Amino acid sequence: MVETKDLNCGRGRVFGRITFIAVADITNAIAVIAVAAYIRFALLHKNVSLQLVPTEGDTLVLEIGSETVSGHRETLLQFIEEKFPHPPLRFDLVERTPLVVKVTRLQHRSIAWHLERMVRWVEDLRTRGKRKTVDPAVGSPRMELKKLEKNYAQLLEVMLEHAQMEERIVFPLLQRADPGLCKAANEEHARDLPVMNGIKEDMKSIGVMDYGTPACKEGLSNLSTRLKSLQKHCKEHFDEEEKDVLPLLEATELSGEEEKRVFEDCIEAMKVTHSHLFNFFLEGLLPSEAMEYADLIMKCGDKQLRASMIQIISNAK
Repeated sequence: MVETKDLNCGRGRVFGRITFIAVADITNAIAVIAVAAYIRFALLHKNVSLQLVPTEGDTLVLEIGSETVSGHRETLLQFIEEKFPHPPLRFDLVERTPLVVKVTRLQHRSIAWHLERMVRWVEDLRTRGKRKTVDPAVGSPRMELKKLEKNYAQLLEVMLEHAQMEERIVFPLLQRADPGLCKAANEEHARDLPVMNGIKEDMKSIGVMDYGTPACKEGLSNLSTRLKSLQKHCKEHFDEEEKDVLPLLEATELSGEEEKRVFEDCIEAMKVTHSHLFNFFLEGLLPSEAMEYADLIMKCGDKQLRASMIQIISNAK
C-alpha cells in the first residue's frame, strides 16, 4: 500500500520515496519501523513529500528522483541534508555532552517556549477588549478561554513530569557525588509547585466568567502577573541548572553503560506525557532541536518505546 503525503502544496518538485521492509522477526520489524519513521520526520521538516512502499529486503532504501541511497539512519540523514539543505537539521553527531544533559536542556527549551506563548496569549486577552467578530480559529471568547485552560493543563503536565525526572534521577546522581549540591534546585521546584497549581485554578475560575466584565478583566490581569512571575522563576531556574548543575554530570565520570542507563531512565520518566503530549512538547522546539530530540529517542534501548515515540512525531501534521 502506497501512502503519499504532499508537503509542498503542489510546487512540482521531485519528491522522495521511502521503501519499507517486510521483516519476519518482530524485534527487527520494530527497529526498522523506528528508523523509517525517523527519516520520515526529517523529510517532513524539509517540506519534502514522500511515498511509503513495503518491499522485501534487509535495509531501508530512500529514493529521491533518480537517486537511491540505503544504509543506517546517519547515512540517510546525511543524504537528505545534502539534497535538501534548507532548513538545516544537522546537529553534532559526535557525543561530547552527556545524553542526560542534552535531554534536560531540550526539555527546558520546550517548556520555556510554551510559557512564553501562554504569557503572550493571556496578555492579548487582557488588553484586547471585546472582539466584535468571532475568530473561527479560536471561537467565542469563552471557547478561547477553555482552549487556554487546556493548553496550560498540558504544559503543567509536562512541567511536573520534567521536575519529577530531575528529582528522581538527575539530582540524586549529583547528590551522591556532592551532598547538598541540588538542595536549591529542589527547593525551587517546591516553591513553584503551588504557583503552577494556583494558575490552573485561576484559569478555571476565569473560564466561567463573562468575557469583558470587570471581574474577568481583573482575573486576567492577576493571571498575567502570576504567569509572568512563573516564567521569570523558570528562566532563572533553567539558567542556573544549565550553568551550575548540569555541567557537573560530566564530573561524575559515569561509564558509558551507566550514562546510557541514566539517560534511558530519564526517557522512561517522561513516558506518560511523551505518550500523549509528544507533539505538544515538540511544538516548543526549533526543527533542528526537534530532530536532535528524535535522535536522542533513537538511542533508547527500549525498542518498542523508541518506535512508538518516533511514529508519533513522524505522523505529525
